[in-house]
Amino acid sequence: MRENEMLEKEDIFSKVLRAGRRTYFFDVRATKADDYYITITESKKFTEEDGSFHFKKHKIYLYKEDFAAFAEILNDMTSYVLNHKGEEVISERHQKDFKREDRDSESETTRSYTDIEFDDI
Repeated sequence: MRENEMLEKEDIFSKVLRAGRRTYFFDVRATKADDYYITITESKKFTEEDGSFHFKKHKIYLYKEDFAAFAEILNDMTSYVLNHKGEEVISERHQKDFKREDRDSESETTRSYTDIEFDDI
């Protein structure tokens, strides 16, 4: 048995946040010494053209000695975003099926580029 598997063998308390294609798992786990820590796992679903799908997962281990600083920085970061950008979600426009409302989109997306050779850089 790998060390990570031994560390994560016991879930003490869990919560799940489903957010579109992403799911966040918050788990309290116990070490072999019966101390607690938190894992935060992001699982994102990707669908292939043939209809099959797979998940990519990313995990953060958060230990008690870091809780206060982590919570403070997370609060600072979320407050900053909400204060500067509000609560409106604008990320939908970056999804494949987003349809822009009828605006003067040509003037917004027209750009001019100059041909530059690699040797000129």
